[in-house]
This record gives sequence, structure tokens and C-alpha cells, in this order.
Amino acid sequence: MIAKQLPARHGLLWVLAAWQLLRRYPRQLTSMTLAYFSLLLVMNLIPYIGPVLLSLVLPSLNAMVGNACRALDNNQAVTQARLAGSLAEQRVPLFRLGWLYLTSSLLVLIISSLLLPNLSPEKVDNATRVAEVLPQYGVLLLLVSPLMMAFWFAPLLTAWHGLPAMKSIFFSFVASWRNWRAFTVYALVVTLVSFIAMIIPTIIGSLLLPSSVGAFAVVVLVMMILLLLIGPVVVTSMYISYRDVFEAPLAQDTSSSGENYNSEHGRTS
Repeated sequence: MIAKQLPARHGLLWVLAAWQLLRRYPRQLTSMTLAYFSLLLVMNLIPYIGPVLLSLVLPSLNAMVGNACRALDNNQAVTQARLAGSLAEQRVPLFRLGWLYLTSSLLVLIISSLLLPNLSPEKVDNATRVAEVLPQYGVLLLLVSPLMMAFWFAPLLTAWHGLPAMKSIFFSFVASWRNWRAFTVYALVVTLVSFIAMIIPTIIGSLLLPSSVGAFAVVVLVMMILLLLIGPVVVTSMYISYRDVFEAPLAQDTSSSGENYNSEHGRTS
């Protein structure tokens, strides 16, 4: 596998291209995202075994999301056959990938609990305390980043290219490391857009509805809007970033944004 090294601006282009795909197929991508996050939530709520089961099946779920995005990107209907793709053939390496993800997550959790004991929720009980432990959140991000890099592309590399679990993790980490500038821009853009989309309506709602019940209702409404708008973009951008790094190049002119991105690949909005 050859992973291209892309300029930093591609992190922004991933978001724009994902938005363009959402504009083309809003119903399909929104319903897929809601189903995806709902399944994650339900499995996490299962006592004790829920998070374990979720870790084991997460690579397969991400591969199914990639199958759906690739079908829509090629103007194809998301049928059951296309959604399943090659999951049956690759079920063993995908399951191994899930075990590796579970083991790695537990290792990161143990290390973070030992190095950063002050980050437990009961100890972060007010704004002052949050400000004091903020640098430790930076350390936590450094601990989690290698895990995210190793598993960002791994499910698609295993499902679509038949790579063994360890090899897909290796190639995913290398590809993410080679494109750390693009991923940094991508993370900043998603964070900034999410913050703006959350804070502005919340402030306006608090001014119009000063009661605590009204403010809470506004926050819930904002979270639903974020899930419906930003959620599909984030989920789709995982596929977009894979396509950009391992397959076709993105458009070079950022002024044309996602529309030029699609036209370069012979796709219409």
C-alpha cells in the first residue's frame, strides 16, 4: 500500500467534500449516521459487556459505513449486498482488529489513569478545577492520538484490500503520520465548526429563554442539530480521507471547494 503525503489544506477539503456528498444524499447519510450513533449508544449502555462488544464490532461497523459512502459516492444505491461488501470474507481479520482495538484502548485507559489521576469526573467538578487540569487533557490527547492514527484507516484497509489486522494498523499509522498536517487542519476545522454551531444558538437561546428549563431545551436542540448536520460530515469524511490518501487525489484549487473536488472525479452535485 502506498499512502500519499498531502498538503495541510486537504484537511479542510475533506470536510468540504464530505459536505458535498451530504448535500447529494442528505436522507441516506443522515439516516445512516443516526443508526450508527444510536447503535454505539445502545451498546455502550449494556452493563459490563457493552463496551467490550462495541470494541470488537467497531471495525466491521466502520467498514459498513465506508461501503455505504463509497456506493453513494459512485451514485449507487445502498443495497444490503453493497453495505455488507466483503465483510463475510474478512470477518476474521476484522474481528482480530476489534480485539487489537479493545486491547489498545484498555492499555491507553490504564496508562492515562496512572499518569493523570486528576482527570476523573468526580475530581473535575467546577470551572476552576477544569482550568487546572486542562494541560493534562493535552497529555491525554497525546496518549489517544497514536490509537486514533492506527485505527483510522485500518477497517477499510482490511475490508477492501484484505490486509491482516496488524498490517492494516501499520499502514494506517504510517499514512496518518505522513499526513499529520492535514489531520491537524481537519481536527481544527471540525472542532471550530462544532463550537460555533453549539455556542451561538446556546447564547441566543439563553437570552430569549432565561429560565434553566428553556436553556436546557435549547442545548438539547443544538445537540440534535449538530448530530444531524456535523455528524454525517464527520462520518463521511473518514471515507473521504481514505479515498484521498490511498486512491484519487483531491482538487488542487481550494477556492472551488468540494464541488471542484467532485467534478474532478466525474461526479455531479
